[in-house]
Amino acid sequence: MASYPFVTLDVFTDTRFGGNPLAVFTDARGLSDQQMQSLAAEMNLSETTFILPPQDTANTARVRIFNRTAEMPFAGHPSIGTGWVLSQAGHGGELRLEVPAGIVGVNATAQGATIAAPRALELGERLPLEVAAACAGLPPSDFIVSQHGPVEASVGVAFVFAEVTAEALARAAPDLAAFRQAAVDYPHFGDRLSLHLYAHDSEGKLRARMFAPNSGTVEDPATGSANATLAALLLSLSTKDAGAWDIIQGVEMGRPSRLHATAQRTSGGVTATVGGGCVPVLRGEATI
Repeated sequence: MASYPFVTLDVFTDTRFGGNPLAVFTDARGLSDQQMQSLAAEMNLSETTFILPPQDTANTARVRIFNRTAEMPFAGHPSIGTGWVLSQAGHGGELRLEVPAGIVGVNATAQGATIAAPRALELGERLPLEVAAACAGLPPSDFIVSQHGPVEASVGVAFVFAEVTAEALARAAPDLAAFRQAAVDYPHFGDRLSLHLYAHDSEGKLRARMFAPNSGTVEDPATGSANATLAALLLSLSTKDAGAWDIIQGVEMGRPSRLHATAQRTSGGVTATVGGGCVPVLRGEATI
């Protein structure tokens, strides 16, 4: 049997037991795909990461990201947290992580990290308003569609985005039966259907909630990849060349998270960054 060290940390917070928890296996050499998936399921967090040597020595590390049921091509808070762990271990403040979606650039400090999403904004399928509303446990009248209806977008991993009123955001509750039916009726989304709701609050900030029960995350405390995509989507709907947004998520779960997302128009499309604080929590080892 071999032992594999891991650490846990809270991401998008400066307070222990806030933000979004993450487990990072700091040396995953020797673990099989199935063992990584089993360890992620055992951790029972929205994501767990596994650090491996880079395939290209120009990069810092290869990182595999698993949720409770499947490997992910890219995810925000795992990339931020893993980059921060590597930086704390002596790899410097500028890192490059290899993930299936591409290369994630990380700028780390003592307090946290910011990542550049690996891809420019891509828009995908639309989800009918009544389906999105059923999944969110809300009537369609709570949705704001003046800029866009429920639409799929990605900067490395896809989410369906929908704007709702601030009051409705607090009232939303994922309907598991509706999510399961949507996976059947709209196989393009299937079990990976992830619904990211957002609202503008009275202070000019964005509030967000993310539901993905078909893949095991009923609600996520903070979704870096989704909020990076949201920044890119909002910029694409404007006439501006760049924008920045402070986003609050996880309040309804008792794990308040603060994210800062930016987006820029470039020759290659609309690109985005997202960042926040990191706080270490636990360390241990798994024996397999």
